[in-house]
This record gives sequence, C-alpha cells and structure tokens, in this order.
Amino acid sequence: MPLTEVERWLDHLGSCSPCYRDFTQLRKVREVQRRRTLLAIAAGILVAVGIAGWVLIQRHNEIVLSQTAVLDLRNRSASRSPEQNLGEQPLELRRRFSQLNIYLPLGSPEGAYEVRIVTTSGDSLLNTGGLARLNEGVTSLQVRGGAIFARPGPYSLQIRKPPSEWSSYPLVLR
Repeated sequence: MPLTEVERWLDHLGSCSPCYRDFTQLRKVREVQRRRTLLAIAAGILVAVGIAGWVLIQRHNEIVLSQTAVLDLRNRSASRSPEQNLGEQPLELRRRFSQLNIYLPLGSPEGAYEVRIVTTSGDSLLNTGGLARLNEGVTSLQVRGGAIFARPGPYSLQIRKPPSEWSSYPLVLR
C-alpha cells in the first residue's frame, strides 16, 4: 500500500472507534502469534544446542577413556596353546587407544616383553613391545597403541618375554 493511502487509513482509525477496536484486536493476535513463533524458535535452538553439547561431551569422554586402556592379568592363568581357558571371561579392549597398560600375572619378571593381538586364525593385528617394571609388587607393561582396524569380536592377546613361548589370553575387541 502506498504511503499516500496509509495516511487516509490512519486518519480513519484515529476517528472510528469500532475500526480502532478491530485493529487493536488484530494487533494483539499478531503479537501473540509472533511471541509463540519466537518461543518455538528459541526452544528449537536450545534443544539443538543441548543435543550438540551432549554429543560433543560423549565424544570427548570416549576419546579420553579410550586413550589409555588397562588390561589386568594379575589373577589370570595363561594358556600356552591356541585354545583358550574355557571358564575364563575374556578381557575387553576398545579398538582405539594410544597407550596400553598391562598388569602382568603375579610373579612376572621385569624386562622386555613382546605383545600382539591375533585373530582366531592366527593373523596378527598388533605387534608391539615394551619394558615391564615392578612397582609396589605389580609388574606392569606399558606399550604404545593405536587404532586396530578390525571388527568387534573375539581375539587373543599374546604376551611373551623373549625367548619364552607366547602366553595367550582371550580378548574381545569393542
């Protein structure tokens, strides 16, 4: 509507009570609709920010938790054959870690160890090694890790102090 016509309507609204009442009512309805729209937009933004924050926190926690993995073998019996100990629950390990701390079985000596993770068919997924140290009666071995590109499922953790034979432990990659 051109400005020249607007003046005519403004003059009429200022002098006609029923028209002014109708205009005021329409303006109130429009203002309520506008507020509802703004509240819906604000609520949508809050929900989106909340979900994004939750996802970021979950990812951060997963990264922090998966950076250092711990496998405790202190109360486990080693199998020197490919067959696993049937009554023993498998160890669990995420497929991504930067460092792996292994608490070796009681009585394990300090020194250099080799560690590998193998498939049920014997294919190696991870070959690494490290120096085990005795600290407060626990022999612990720290090795560098990384991403293991394998499907989740059953595997074997094998450890040895050269030139000894490999000791096997059931392992599940998550």
